[in-house]
Amino acid sequence: MEIDKFCQSCAMPLNDDIHGTNADGSINEDYCKFCYKDGEFTEDFTMEEMIEFCIPLTVANSDMDTQSVTVMLNKVMPQLKRWKKD
Repeated sequence: MEIDKFCQSCAMPLNDDIHGTNADGSINEDYCKFCYKDGEFTEDFTMEEMIEFCIPLTVANSDMDTQSVTVMLNKVMPQLKRWKKD
């Protein structure tokens, strides 16, 4: 999985229609429009809160079950730019 082709906050696959926006209105290449708008994150979530928020959305929009999604998000989220600890 190429992590850079996913929102660096929620792990949603990125395409031209879903990119967030910077403060100047330009496209942000790292985040989706649901996580990042006008140069700011739309929610003040911790990584754990983001995982809990994304589990039911991912289950509803994929063929994965809750347990599989939970395992996947707990593996992927710490690698994303917003949550990665240097």
